[in-house]
Amino acid sequence: MYAVEVRDHVMIAHSIKGEVFGPAQRLHGATYVIDVCFMRRELDENDIVVDIGLATDTVKEVLAAINFSNLDEHPEFLGRRSTTEVVARWVFDKLQAAIAAGKLGPAARGLARLKITLHESHTALASYEADLVGA
Repeated sequence: MYAVEVRDHVMIAHSIKGEVFGPAQRLHGATYVIDVCFMRRELDENDIVVDIGLATDTVKEVLAAINFSNLDEHPEFLGRRSTTEVVARWVFDKLQAAIAAGKLGPAARGLARLKITLHESHTALASYEADLVGA
């Protein structure tokens, strides 16, 4: 499997309800470094996985919806915990929709898998990885 990764970051605020989260139950900030790994079985006709420029722009566009926001007040996170794992899945779903909508160009139709990794600190990270629907 071939892979290309791009990286960006977001700054968010949130609180995570439940005793298991200890002090994170209170409102706090987080800066997530986000790695997006695009994968395909064979390279396209240009010998690439995906156009890195389009991938970078699309990731930035997706992340703009949550950057500098309080996830406790964000419509797509209302009534659910905004754990790192949940946010990783949210990014996956948004990027999968962008790929299906052609935002990464026609060659991106050959993408087979996507992995989203959120680094919540230099020692902790969470990820979500799955095959792309229709790949």
